[in-house]
Amino acid sequence: MTDAAFPAPSGHDSIASMEPLSPEEIARYQRHILLPEIGGAGQQRLKAARVLVIGAGGLGAPVLQYLAAAGIGTLGIADDDRVSLSNLQRQVIHDSGTIGELKTESAAFAIARLNPHVNIIRFEERFSSESARRHLSGFDLLIDASDNFETRYAAADAAEKAEIPLVSGAVGRFDGSLTVLKPYERAEDGSLNPAYRDLFPEIPPEGLIPACAETGIIGALTGVIGTLMAMEAIKLITGAGEPLIGRLLLYDALSARFDSVRYKRRRAQGPSVS
Repeated sequence: MTDAAFPAPSGHDSIASMEPLSPEEIARYQRHILLPEIGGAGQQRLKAARVLVIGAGGLGAPVLQYLAAAGIGTLGIADDDRVSLSNLQRQVIHDSGTIGELKTESAAFAIARLNPHVNIIRFEERFSSESARRHLSGFDLLIDASDNFETRYAAADAAEKAEIPLVSGAVGRFDGSLTVLKPYERAEDGSLNPAYRDLFPEIPPEGLIPACAETGIIGALTGVIGTLMAMEAIKLITGAGEPLIGRLLLYDALSARFDSVRYKRRRAQGPSVS
């Protein structure tokens, strides 16, 4: 599957073949439809989109909430964890009443209350290289909101192999980052877009970068980065704006500063996975 699964922004024929918006949906998404960059056609693309989100935690919570509110037609959630009290400081899709529940179940319930038009597919297992094909089947965009390097590399390799866009984000203490990857496509100069391993060539040794359970993390930070990830997904689906392809967006919460770093493909040719 390629990102051609998304209707071309100028493809009138493909838009005509989509399921129309109901009067209730037109009223719900009115503020989107008023935007020339989105409009009714863009909202129909959001309704037709099938997005898989890895992780229903700190980053996954705002990603799922804003994509559901935006009218994504089908949201997949892959997570094998359960809600705990210590999650609630940042994982705002869950609440005190869902402690002990599977995060996929808790998140699905919250999404249903927010927007009943969204179809939810739950995967109560960790995303991995072995499960990637099963998880990605039928989806046309992958969002990596996981909290570990093993999953991030597995997601990047799987998305590149399946030729679907990947939005990848990460946070730590008071800083965060995100980027968009489409390494199977070429840039304007004819070169292949960079892959995740062009940005981060190798998985860091275990224990080198401690988890937030050891160092702590400010809860609102995950909201900032997760919301930006949702925005990049909306841009990819609707064709609005310029996605963060070949750019790593960095956020320092303590100094209230954003920076952007450009990166390029290191390999001469060919994908990083077979």
